[in-house]
Amino acid sequence: MNTEVRAYFDKLKTWKPELEMLRELILECGLKEDYKWRNPCYTHQGKNIVLIGSSKAYFSLSFFKGALLKDQKKILQKIGQNTRSAKYISFTSKAEVIAKADDIKDYINEAIEVERKGLKVDYTKGQEPEFPKELLDKFKADPEFKIAFNSLTRGRQRGYILHFSSAKQSKTRTSRIEKYENRIFNGKGMLDCVCGLSNRMPNCDGSHKQLGGVE
Repeated sequence: MNTEVRAYFDKLKTWKPELEMLRELILECGLKEDYKWRNPCYTHQGKNIVLIGSSKAYFSLSFFKGALLKDQKKILQKIGQNTRSAKYISFTSKAEVIAKADDIKDYINEAIEVERKGLKVDYTKGQEPEFPKELLDKFKADPEFKIAFNSLTRGRQRGYILHFSSAKQSKTRTSRIEKYENRIFNGKGMLDCVCGLSNRMPNCDGSHKQLGGVE
């Protein structure tokens, strides 16, 4: 067992036997065990396939490209309203894992095949979020800011738009835009590291806290 994965299981206070059973099923599919994003992660030829994890209410098996799976058994769930790629299966008992063991393996093998074929999620499908009025006003007032925003990757742009738009009040939306203005000019996304200390570049892992709250 990967040493970091062993430490993960040693620290578990809930769902430990259940997750150990799920882990065995995953390994039977020939995946390599790793540890990423603070959870056991399983890969095929260096490509992320699935991740296991838990919450108080359930434990889960997440597929990085779940959106590309056929989901014939209709057991996949979206991780969040705006998630475009990953999907997961939730469990609340060993009995569920046993009952779905064949399906779990089928889904994992399909996910492996997706990577073998080099399939990618089409992030252009579906309705794109609308730009909030406050952001459009900012573009008019500061053309350089508009250029900087449009230079971001589509995913980074989407993240900002969703965050700005989720505020109910106009003044809050404006405040959020102002807060992230420097990040946008620096070509950074909301979750990107800006302090240079992260061990998970380009993503932030909280290392900035040692600098006294740099965001």
